[in-house]
Amino acid sequence: MPLLVAIALAASPTISQMKWERRILIVSAPAADDALLTEQRRILAAWKTNASARDLTVVEIVGDTIRGASDPAAAVRRKYHLPASFTAILIGKDGGEKLRSAKPFPAAALEATIDAMPMRKAGQR
Repeated sequence: MPLLVAIALAASPTISQMKWERRILIVSAPAADDALLTEQRRILAAWKTNASARDLTVVEIVGDTIRGASDPAAAVRRKYHLPASFTAILIGKDGGEKLRSAKPFPAAALEATIDAMPMRKAGQR
């Protein structure tokens, strides 16, 4: 493995290493040209500042490629029972699944769900 690739992989924590530190939005799609993936990316790009303020890390799994975490894509697919079709899952800082959808999450749904979480409320005081 080339050194730069090894460094890049080491730089991304695993999903379990993010527990208690970050909320995670797993976005899974069968291919890069998936229309639902494109829509979720568009929503997240417009909502980027709000996502950052809410300690949200996006982990994308497209086919066998993962971005945003150093876990193997197949392991994440197994752990979260991801089908071959588009799926989005919001994971709380406690590691628990908070929302799951076969359609892109609207920004308002992500915001409302995260803002209702106990750790988010505690952080706003």
